Amino acid sequence: MYQKNILDNGIRVVSEEVPFANSIALGVWVRTGSRNEDETNQGVSHFLEHLLFKGTTRRTARQIAEELEAVGGIINAFTTKEYTCFYTRVLAEHLDLAIDVLSDMLFNSLLAVEDIEKEKKVILEEIKMYEDSPDELVHDLFAQTIWPGHPLGRAILGTYETVTNLNRDIIYRYYKEQYNSANIVLAAAGKFNTAELVAKLQATFGLKTCPGKQGEYLPPKSRPRVSINIKDTEQVQICLGVPGLPQDDAAIYALQALNNILGGGLSSRLFQIIREEQALAYSVYSYHAGFSDSGLFTVYAGTSPDNYLQVIALILEEIASLKNKGITAQELKRTKDQIRGNLLLAQENVNHRMSRLGKTELTFGRVITAEEVIERLNEVTEDDVQAIARRIFQPEYLSLTTLGPEVEPLDLAECARRAGI
Repeated sequence: MYQKNILDNGIRVVSEEVPFANSIALGVWVRTGSRNEDETNQGVSHFLEHLLFKGTTRRTARQIAEELEAVGGIINAFTTKEYTCFYTRVLAEHLDLAIDVLSDMLFNSLLAVEDIEKEKKVILEEIKMYEDSPDELVHDLFAQTIWPGHPLGRAILGTYETVTNLNRDIIYRYYKEQYNSANIVLAAAGKFNTAELVAKLQATFGLKTCPGKQGEYLPPKSRPRVSINIKDTEQVQICLGVPGLPQDDAAIYALQALNNILGGGLSSRLFQIIREEQALAYSVYSYHAGFSDSGLFTVYAGTSPDNYLQVIALILEEIASLKNKGITAQELKRTKDQIRGNLLLAQENVNHRMSRLGKTELTFGRVITAEEVIERLNEVTEDDVQAIARRIFQPEYLSLTTLGPEVEPLDLAECARRAGI
């Protein structure tokens, strides 16, 4: 059973005691990511995430890395489009150290000019590495295709030009604007006493005044189109998809089931047909990225240029089948069992429990437990899955992005209509 507390400065704490665990996962979740940036500071969220590891008024960068690793713990962070997370996992006896390091990073980081210039080189190398990974880059290009000019369509890392232009004034201003009490959630799961944990967090995270409020997001306007991007590679990377659903949409669980059946694993329709039966691709899958006010449903495949049109046709045929014929009772039962199993297995890991607490509190203003997800998923019917397929898969909604050798442009909406979508 989780508990929710609020520190004196307004920072929220969500926690769950896990009696069988020997460790604690502690995360600082901040509601800011690449979506909070504009064209002039693109990449600053991710840059700031790096900088908080570069030294504080009490610790050097080496000490931040060494202190938790010296006791067998881990410390890391990641940035998404709508939030940033810093987290640790340590044995229960080292909780005080974990709290001290994380709070020190959050409130006392130096953001020194020399560290900024040095880290800039690291991130520019990270961008180059990313651009040399076409199977990853194509997903950013797809978001850019469907949401041009909107922050959700921009890369989290930023561009070579925008990262080069970042300086301490820009970064510090962003930190002061975004890292406020309304935007911060502390999440903990593992072996601890909740009252003692909250008291420790109040004595560290709770003492600092962090005024501010959550910013408002402008929903993106999708622009369905086809984007052919040429790169010297052997395979064509394909992303084909449509606008999806906001995270709090009533049909989100039906969409989860649909995604799982279409391309959610090795037993999914697309994997079985495109890889196992036709041997046209090594990697093929689908996913739904949900945001606070929008979403993006994507099918990905990497294939040889000669197979490109055939793979597109097979993807469209399976989408048409979902829309026109629906799914079987056996498929729905299997996907419910699969998702339930994944959720309950993840519950054995305190990191997953902590992540669920932090992410759902930050996103929805309340914790959504694994049990609630399973209950809502069990209510999904075959008709619900077909209804959401009919809702989102419209020929005029479809977009396509390719990256790799030059391929034949196509009229995607016309291809979709011929496939029966």
